[in-house]
Order: sequence, then structure tokens, then C-alpha cells
Amino acid sequence: MISSKLTKGLFFALILTFICNFSVLAQTANFEAAERFTGDKMEKLIGNTAVYPRWIEDTNNFWYEFENPDGKNWFFVNAERASQRYLFDQEEMASQLTEIFERPFNSKDLDLNGFEYDTDKERFTFHVDSIEFTYNLNGNQLIKGDSLQKEENERWATYSPDSTWIAFARDHNLYVMRSDDEDSTEIQLSEDGERWFSYQADEGDTTSNERLRTNARFFDDETKLYVTRTDMREVDELWVINSLGERPELETYKYGMPGEDEIGIDHVEVFDIKSRERVRMDTDKWEDQDLRANYGGHQTGDYRANSSDKLYIYRENRPSDKVDVLIADTETGETDILISETSKPYFNWSYQYLGIMNDGEEYLWWSERTGWGQLYRYDSEGNLKNQITDGNFVVGDVVKVDTAGKKLFFEAFGRDGDNPYHSNLYSVRFDGSDFKHLTPENANHWISESDEGNYFVDNISRVDQPTRSVLRDENGRISLTLQEVDMSPAEEIGWEAPEEFKIKAADGVTDIYGVMWKPFDFDSTKSYPIISYVYPGPQTEPFPTSFSLQGYTGRNQALAQLGFVVVAFGNRGGSPMRSRYYHTYGYDNLRDYPLADNKYGIEQLAARHPYINDNKVGIFGHSGGGFMSTAALLTYPDFYTAAVSSAGNHDNNVYNTWWGETHHGVKEVKKTVKEMNEDSVEVEKEVITFESEIKTNASLAENLKGHLLLVHGDMDNNVHPANTIRLVDALVKAGKRFDLMILPGRRHGFGPYQPYFERQKWYYFAEHLLGDYRTNVDFNLPEDE
Repeated sequence: MISSKLTKGLFFALILTFICNFSVLAQTANFEAAERFTGDKMEKLIGNTAVYPRWIEDTNNFWYEFENPDGKNWFFVNAERASQRYLFDQEEMASQLTEIFERPFNSKDLDLNGFEYDTDKERFTFHVDSIEFTYNLNGNQLIKGDSLQKEENERWATYSPDSTWIAFARDHNLYVMRSDDEDSTEIQLSEDGERWFSYQADEGDTTSNERLRTNARFFDDETKLYVTRTDMREVDELWVINSLGERPELETYKYGMPGEDEIGIDHVEVFDIKSRERVRMDTDKWEDQDLRANYGGHQTGDYRANSSDKLYIYRENRPSDKVDVLIADTETGETDILISETSKPYFNWSYQYLGIMNDGEEYLWWSERTGWGQLYRYDSEGNLKNQITDGNFVVGDVVKVDTAGKKLFFEAFGRDGDNPYHSNLYSVRFDGSDFKHLTPENANHWISESDEGNYFVDNISRVDQPTRSVLRDENGRISLTLQEVDMSPAEEIGWEAPEEFKIKAADGVTDIYGVMWKPFDFDSTKSYPIISYVYPGPQTEPFPTSFSLQGYTGRNQALAQLGFVVVAFGNRGGSPMRSRYYHTYGYDNLRDYPLADNKYGIEQLAARHPYINDNKVGIFGHSGGGFMSTAALLTYPDFYTAAVSSAGNHDNNVYNTWWGETHHGVKEVKKTVKEMNEDSVEVEKEVITFESEIKTNASLAENLKGHLLLVHGDMDNNVHPANTIRLVDALVKAGKRFDLMILPGRRHGFGPYQPYFERQKWYYFAEHLLGDYRTNVDFNLPEDE
């Protein structure tokens, strides 16, 4: 038997060994540095990182606001003359405002809101402290107006192109009235509108007496309106509760889920203002099809007719693998198919484009039929004339079309430069000739085009190269440098740019790209836990491609300062900027497809860099990233140490119909049923239904070994809180320990609660990756620190 004295000696030796080992393993998180380098503080130090031009209608001129360490300034640019000047005399403006308000104004920090520029009269309007002002550039004259009042029309009115008419909704029906007369007679165009089958923009609004905004739109000639109205009456309801009101209040909305029978039925209608007649377009083809009239997407001018005699309609089947472009006769409602396309497993909606040339003489169309997104040219009957672009790269947004010169300008990815995610600007003629690369700099190019001639503002940057904003002409020649971001104030306090890197996917072949953030006191001889910021796609990937100080760039930069190497990189199935194979890789495997690439990527980085400790691995993300980060922790429980998963769609079976069915898949099921007809005779009828079943994170709950923080806003009407609650239920039943944070009153974005959430994320990773369990850190540092 061992003596009690010896036992005590061994006990204290073990305690001493544990304390010594813990002191070696535990590290102190540098919360002060993390707070110093948040995106908000960096933006205050540096100012803006891009020029956002406000092109003046029907001219080649624009103005923009730009803030840097020297202050806030407004500039006016004449693209034809390649000249730039201050928009107004800011010292004189400050002087006049000081006299009016009887308090001092700083000429370098003028808080001028609601800018509107009138090029014909060379004046602009704005407001300060709810007082309206007009400033005449000729004579630098500031004219004080009345107190700013909210224009009632701004909330409910939809104006026709020449502001002759106003459209609005009341009691779910459609109305118009003339805009030049406050006492104008209201003309009611519909009588069958009702809640959930409405002409209101908010179909579920129960208000009946007020004028409300409509989802109808005018044709350019102002004689007719068109509307896509969705019958949601049979779609099941979903609810969230606002717990922060005077008493908890239920919010009800319609929400179709994958595989459900009722997901809403679209109808396209046209109203003639003069005759007050309505014509419904003949669009029936597929069960539960998706319709969009005069669809503009995110590219200006797409699917837009110049006159009201015809309407272009985008039609897509429920599995999203078949698309038609229709031309509808607005007098009869008859429709003809202009272009029809099948794209397995689904049609890439990110860059879909229809360009209408000279009111239908010919058309430009975007397609992935070769496996790469390219542009094609069709004649007026929908017959293919020629392929415009060709190659193993992806055409992105069509930036501008020069119909007179039969030339178009477009962005593309992966044709030139080192990074396939960098956008470049190109031009080409309609027949495919005279192909030009207009932005030769090896960087990302964010483009804004002029209204009139072919001029472009180009914000040139990389994650490690601060932005240079320039003016280019149609040949790509730089005629004027507008602004260059100066990072020297940040460099003086230790800031360093993040690093781009390239690794392989888990197949060992596919290139994967990403960005790495390090602590600014980085020491290559030390060992750092690694944290992976994730978003699985397929519409975007989680790493930046251009220079920024805000968003996830700023958040990841701050997180790294705690003492981590933070990385964000893609995965197969992640981005539409690459081939059809790449962006559809996750089809039929919506939960698992990105996980192996993330794990293998971290392993490659750890093998490449001795300072990365892959025994301490964190992972986090929001929405799809919240889903992915939890799935990774539960799929590879011996690899990932801790996850912070916010607003995750952990059960895509209760997420929205379109997302789950498009990116995971839906099965069409046909069956024959017997029913009684109008004559009480039993007849057979074919019924089409849809089935979908997607793997959930809850089914992996038994695997949890590491540390998991789940976060959700309790009023999230995009990814319903049930996604997280169902996972919580499975974890409780599995007897697992985890952490849960509910943010009251928050939707899918956390808004004013975002800073609080970020700092709780810092705490969580500091505890579980560094062993720093402090909870009393003061984040309210003085501004000069």
C-alpha cells in the first residue's frame, strides 16, 4: 500500500505538472489589437476605398463623394474632356451654413444628405438637419428651403417614365391616377385582388384603406402596365414572433418549402390605362413554373421592350433546368417562344442575360451550353446567327451595348490574369470580331459605365493592392486618375495587407483560391491556431477579390489579431464565376459537398506553413456558412475544434423552395388518380407532384466532440429559427454540450447587434483555441488607441 505522505506528494506533483503544462498551452488573446483594427476603425482612419460615380442622365458627366484622411470632398467629372474639379466651394458652403444655423461647420466634414443634381439648371439639392437647400453652382449661391417633410408619394407611388401617371394599390387592387393633379380621379383597374393574390408589393399586408406600393410597372410609352402576380393563397404559412413589442406579436407570412405541393402560381397580366381592360398572358406549360415579365435581373435593359405592344417573359420549370424566353402580344395575350434552352442540372441564374437590339431586330443571349458561360447572337425569329464569345472562361455581366456600333462591353472571369475570380472588362463586336481586353492590369476591376458614350470608371484593386480609381474610354485607355487609396496612416500603426493563396481541392486536381489574414505582430517561429471562414456557394465564395476594409475583410482582419491565422477559401460547387462543372458540383449533395475541400485545404496550408497549428482548428460562417461550419464540425469531429454558426439553414427541408430544389434537386412524380367530373362520372387524371429530401445537420448530432456556438435571430424570416431549433433538439437528445445565443428582434442580418456578436465570437475562439477564458475585456478603447 502506498503511504498517505507519498500519495500527497504524487498528487501535488501532478497538480504542478498540470499547471505548468496549462501555462505553456494557454495563450493570451490580443483583444486590444482586434478592437484597434476593426473595419469601422480602419474606415475612419483611411476613408473610402472605391469611387462610386453618379452618372448624370443623358451626359458623359458624373459626380461622386470621396472621403480620405484629409476630409470629405465632392467632385465633378467631365469624361469627354477628361477633367475633374470640385463640385462646389466647400469653404464657402461651410461659411454660408454657419451663418444660417449660427453654429460652426467643418468644410472637410460637411454632413450633406439626399444629394440630387440637376444638370440643366446646374444646381443640386440636399438637406441638413431636416432643412432643404438648393445650391446654384453659378455664383456659389445657397438657398434655404422649408423644413424637410416626408413625401407621402415616396412610400406608395410608382411613377410612369415621364411622370405622367402614378400607379398604386389599395385593398390589394391596382389603381392609377394622373400625377400632375393632387385631386386627380383615381382609376381602379382591377377588382379581384386579395390578400396573398395581390397587386400590392407586400402581398400579405392586411391594410385596406391606405394607398400602398404596387408591384405593377409601366411600359415606356405609358399606355399600359404589366404585372407578375403570384397566387400564394394555398401556400402554407410560417410565423415569427416579435418579443420586443408592448406585448409579443405574431408575424405571419407565406413560405413554400422543398417538395411541397403548393409553392405559388405566377400570372402575367397587362392593363390598358385608357380602356381599363386586362389581358392575361398565355404562359401555361410546366407545373409550378416560375414567370418574370420584362425581367430586368441585375443587368440594365434585359428583357425590356421599347413599346407596349409586346412583352418579354422569362419562364423556368420547377427543377430549374429548362428555360424559355417568350414574346407576348399584349393585345391578345398570345405568346411565342423566342429562345428555349435546357441546362442540366440547373440553369445558372447569376449571369443570365437577354439583350434586345433595336426593338427585336436581333437578340443577345447568355448560355452555359459549352460548360462555360458565353454570349450568343440570334435573329428576330430566334434563330442562332453566331456565337459571340468563345473559350474556357465565364462571361459575367454585360456592362453596356453600343447598338449603333454593333459592339458590346462585358466583364469576364478566368481569361486573363492570375486569379479566375478577378473581373476584367472586354469589348467585342456582335459578329465575334475585334475582341479586346480593356483592363490589362493584373487585378480585379469594378466597372461603372456612362449613360451616353462609352466611358467607364474602373476601380482597380486586389486584396493586397489598395484601390486606384480611373476613367477609361472605349479602347481601355486611361484618361484620368480619379483617386488612389493611401494606406500609409494604417501602415504607421502596423497594418499589413492579407495574402492571396492557391491550393488544391480534395480531388488533388482542381485549383482552389483563397485569402489569409495574420496577426500584425506575426512571428513565424510561433504556432497559431487556424480559423476558416466559410460559405459554400454556389452563388459566391467567402473570400474577397478586391481591396476593402469593411465586411468580412474587416471582421477577419480583426479576428486574426487575437492570435490566429484566419483563412477564407473556396470549394468545388462554390462559384458561378467558373465552369458549369465547378458551380454545380454540390447538386444532389447540398450538405456535404464543400466539407472535404475545406478540411484538405487546411491540411495543405498547415503542411506548407509550420506556424499553422492544425490541432487547433476553428470554423465559422453565416447563413449557408452557418450550415457548413456546423456540418464540418460534426462530419470531421476529430479535426475541427470549435465552430461559431450563425443563422444557419441546418435543415434545408424547411428552407425556401427555390434554394433547396435548385441546388439539391427535386424529383417530378407523375401519378394517375380517379376523381368525379362535373357530370358525376369517375375519370382518371394525371397529377404531377414533386419530392425532395435533403440531408440535415441534426442527423449528425451524435458526432459532436468539439465546441459549438449556435446563433440565430428570433425574427429571421429568411432562414427560419426552426433550422437552429431542430438542431438543438437533436443535440439535446444526443446528450451533447453546446452553446446557444438567440438575438432578440433580429432578422437574417444582425444589424445593430452585429458588433456584439463579433465580440462574442472573439471570446468563443479565444477560449477554445487559445485557452484564454477572460470575460471582462473592455472593448471601449479610446479613439486614439
